Amino acid sequence: MHDRKESCGGGQGLTRRTFLKHLTTVSAAVASGAVVGLILPKGVAGAVEINYDWTRHRWVYLIDTRACIGCGSCVRACRQENDVPEGHYRTWIERYRINTEGEANVDSPLGGEHGFERIKAGGEVRKAFFVPKLCNHCAETPCTQVCPVGASYTTRDGVVLVDKDHCIGCGYCVQACPYGSRFINLQTHTADKCTWCYHRLTKGMTTACVGACPVGARIIGDRENPDDPINEILATQRVHVLQPELLTKPQCYYSGLDMEVR
Repeated sequence: MHDRKESCGGGQGLTRRTFLKHLTTVSAAVASGAVVGLILPKGVAGAVEINYDWTRHRWVYLIDTRACIGCGSCVRACRQENDVPEGHYRTWIERYRINTEGEANVDSPLGGEHGFERIKAGGEVRKAFFVPKLCNHCAETPCTQVCPVGASYTTRDGVVLVDKDHCIGCGYCVQACPYGSRFINLQTHTADKCTWCYHRLTKGMTTACVGACPVGARIIGDRENPDDPINEILATQRVHVLQPELLTKPQCYYSGLDMEVR
């Protein structure tokens, strides 16, 4: 059988067989532990910081919906940090308004980027709260399973990324994501999503959204670090994930999550 040429992002003439062979080489390096100082190819995670050892970390995310005030600082910080095109969002905020009948009305004007209008007093709203959302970086992620060229993948330290040098923009992963966290970037013609600011994590920095939150409603932590506060929170407090029945094993957790949230 002939090795058919396929353009994998920008017409580089890379064959699928060659690309998969490259992935095998990287995987072998990970399995052997030879990853300290490994710089991934251009387009993969935006180049990992030299000497970052991805076998020594396991990233997870936590959102406290009781603390979120819906100010939109996180959305604005994400757009600026990651050059997110207008009309799309790597993270967004939804407002849930529960009426006296127990029915939920959900809105997210412009992704909550500029906040929300105040709810008028004396209405039928029994309670209201904000729920920030982003890629859940699932351990059993359907988006990586449907990618025909392996451009969507999970790193050794648990972050789901897109190799934009090889993404062909087919949109299969966008359709497969049950959380609506992916989109096709019309500037790059590739799949785009939250990366947990991986280019910052590998340099010992926090994500842009966590750093911008004025009330500490967002936390990112390392499961491999026994001294990381997030481990005590996950072990001792009641936390939930979105749509657990899908068995995708999200690594984005929520505390204070109301039963109306999907």
